[in-house]
Amino acid sequence: MRTIFLFPAIFIFLLLVQPSTAQTTGSVNQDNFLKNGVVAHRGAWKKDGLPQNSIASLKKAISLEVAGSEFDVQLTADGVLVLNHDAVYEGMHIEKTKYSGLKKHPLKNGEVLPTLDNYLKIGMKQQKTRLILELKPSQISKERSLLLAQKAVAKVNKMRAQPWITYISFDYDILKEIVRLDPSAKTMYLNGDVSPEQLKADGISGADYHFNVFRKDENWISNAHKAGIETNVWTVNDPLLMDYFLARDIDFITTDEPETLLKKVAEME
Repeated sequence: MRTIFLFPAIFIFLLLVQPSTAQTTGSVNQDNFLKNGVVAHRGAWKKDGLPQNSIASLKKAISLEVAGSEFDVQLTADGVLVLNHDAVYEGMHIEKTKYSGLKKHPLKNGEVLPTLDNYLKIGMKQQKTRLILELKPSQISKERSLLLAQKAVAKVNKMRAQPWITYISFDYDILKEIVRLDPSAKTMYLNGDVSPEQLKADGISGADYHFNVFRKDENWISNAHKAGIETNVWTVNDPLLMDYFLARDIDFITTDEPETLLKKVAEME
């Protein structure tokens, strides 16, 4: 009789401890992610005057239904992954300041300075917009840059956020460390000085280069596609430049003007 009552109790317990299907890698349908190629630079912040890299700008980007929302990640003195573009926040050097000190100074909309943990939790509530995670190289040491990569991959894997994430960085060693830790990770290089063939050989998924790099060589994008490398261009706010890259079948365009670019993409379709 004791066994009869124990089985339902164990069964219920197992159900309770199972991870949420919304955060389980296997439950994510890759076909659900949008393919319009529009990436909101630091979220969709400009039109509504939202703080860059804020949760609010992420939510706005998701509501616009862009293909990706880009954001910048730095490492605090006590090892917390936080979102901010510049190395200095409110006069404090992020790498030399504990998160407890940084969060005393909210963003202009009242948000606490977001952590990667907070950002991913919001981003993973949907399966339309990818999260384009830029890792900012350390200004202190190469070791801290690699530590940033290690902590970011560990956090993404712990939260089972891999299907949402594309890692980007100006530091090639950061990307190679990510590939070493997770060979299946999607990575794109920002600095503009590596060929498609070399990116492919090093296991880097794509080139995310400034528009001047691609414009210097009209064959760069087509050669990258032939090599099996994805292409993204930053940061394109001029409508004529948008037209230029849309005509060349670039995979993604990063912009501070996602509303404008979305209209152009819709008109092409």
